Amino acid sequence: MNVDVSVIIPTRDRLWALPQAVESCRGAACQVQIIVADDGSTDGTWDWLQDQPDVLALQTDGWGKPFAVNRAYREVRGRYVRFLDSDDWLPPGTIDRQLALAEETGADVVVAGAEIWRDDHLERTKPWVHSDDFIAQQLGESDSSHYSAFTFRRELADEIPHRTSFPAANFASRDDRCFMIEVSLAHPEVAVSDEPGLCHRHHDRGRLQFRRGLGDVGTNIQHLLIYRQALRLLEDRGELTPRRKRAACKALWPLAHWIAYTHPAEGADVAAWVYELCPDFRPPEPGALGALYERVGFRRTEQILRVRRTLLQPFQR
Repeated sequence: MNVDVSVIIPTRDRLWALPQAVESCRGAACQVQIIVADDGSTDGTWDWLQDQPDVLALQTDGWGKPFAVNRAYREVRGRYVRFLDSDDWLPPGTIDRQLALAEETGADVVVAGAEIWRDDHLERTKPWVHSDDFIAQQLGESDSSHYSAFTFRRELADEIPHRTSFPAANFASRDDRCFMIEVSLAHPEVAVSDEPGLCHRHHDRGRLQFRRGLGDVGTNIQHLLIYRQALRLLEDRGELTPRRKRAACKALWPLAHWIAYTHPAEGADVAAWVYELCPDFRPPEPGALGALYERVGFRRTEQILRVRRTLLQPFQR
């Protein structure tokens, strides 16, 4: 069969949502290959998949999402490919609409906004934010939607695996961010679909990118190392423009605060990097907090915030 679009869906213990994700990939006029990688589910997912004759079902051994995606990618037969989390789904007509736009424009990536759902209720629609610098956008200049809302030309995606490690870091919970920054660094031709390309569900059942405790620390480290690598590559190529530095600082400043929450010295190092990249950087926090960052510096402000949290803790129980 000549396949137009392959859809990769990694999953683990999400049988409560997976059927909706799979169903949203059906009914297209073009030829669609649906690949589901079950990464060690114990909730009956594999049994359910055996009753889906139009789904290529794979079993992986619980090594995490990037490993599952990369394993599934080896089975891709489509001219284009897209990635879908098993707790999200596609709006009707998305696959055909974006395929037609890709073929009409010759784009390497078709991007789109997304609908944001809370469980089964639509909260809002996030339109795509148009930008004339795709790299700056992906670094953090403006909202870049969600990569599951996009369609990628196969030849482009072939060159960019979902990273599991790179050097000395595991990117398991930031693999999609790393993927999109790498896509932007490849200078793709981009086409914009005006209609939402994803229904992105917020829920309380846990998402890989929103961890707590030690997992949260690991995610922050991954995020930081991705930016260090991307900015190093841009600098080596002579492509680290002031605009792209400002875009990165927009993402790195809150990251410095998140890291400082548990590791003050390392958070201060990130903040110092922000000022190295953009000497005229101004903290975006409004009011007294922003003034405090400017007058006494990042490290002392974080110390004050830490003391404040300690004093308020007995009243928050």
